[in-house]
Amino acid sequence: MGISEPPRHVAIIMDGNGRWAQARGQLRPFGHQAGVKAVRRIVGAARDLGIEVLTLFAFSQENWKRPPLEVRMLMELLLTVLERELPDLHRNGIRLRVIGEHSGFSDKLRQRIAEAERHTAGNTTMTLVVAVGYGGQWDIVQAAQKVAASGREISAAALEAELATAEWPAPELLIRTGGESRISNFMLWQLAYTELYFTELLWPDADAPLLREALDWYASRERRFGGVPAAAGS
Repeated sequence: MGISEPPRHVAIIMDGNGRWAQARGQLRPFGHQAGVKAVRRIVGAARDLGIEVLTLFAFSQENWKRPPLEVRMLMELLLTVLERELPDLHRNGIRLRVIGEHSGFSDKLRQRIAEAERHTAGNTTMTLVVAVGYGGQWDIVQAAQKVAASGREISAAALEAELATAEWPAPELLIRTGGESRISNFMLWQLAYTELYFTELLWPDADAPLLREALDWYASRERRFGGVPAAAGS
């Protein structure tokens, strides 16, 4: 029996920008710029479909190992996108949150992130979470450090309360574009019982039909959380 309720929280690993550009004889930055257009399409589709929380994995901690020129371009692109897209996000009632380790960011970028979060803090149509400088291992470690520093006993509940995603439910559905079948150190704790949907589609080609296809697939799943099917247990 499938799932009757749509997922409240959908997470996406946006993969394939570089390969999309290379297939067109372009440099990787061209793919990242095209990926921004895909973000716009997917955010609009998620809002229209009633998704409460949409999390996009934009830049991992491991991505700092990429060529310095590409990293610098990605940081500049993030800054530009924040400034350009903020009015539309606010107009559509979308709350923006940016999670991750941001000590390597410029002061200007950290300031823009804080301003964007404040500006959209009261919006309630949907929450858009952008994971930048994020890693699942980092998230668990920083949560454990906070619990230990407070003198509390380390428990699952205490750790969950300190994760970067503590204020939202765990994702029911993860989508990864680009043809890879791994989670790449993304939300390691939160994805424990998440349905994983992998597609060959490269991220710059992502659109509303992709999201609807993934939601239809999700609806066909039976989420048992380690239990047995209802018929088998009856």
